Amino acid sequence: MTTISQTAGRSLRPSSSGGFLGALAHGVTALFDRLERRSAVKTLSELDDRALRDIGINRSQIEDAVYGQFKAELSRYL
Repeated sequence: MTTISQTAGRSLRPSSSGGFLGALAHGVTALFDRLERRSAVKTLSELDDRALRDIGINRSQIEDAVYGQFKAELSRYL
């Protein structure tokens, strides 16, 4: 009788897309993304209403624009 192992053909190394290191890399990337977006919100919030109007948004749309939740009328300008 011959026994075939379930692990035949699989690498014993952990995959680079999963596991602890993958989760850590994803967390670090998410952190830097969050910090960058917070900085963009702060920068846009410091602009006056005329400058915001020039780029096609008003003060109430800053976070939507930064976080990618565009309204239909904004998406044609971006």
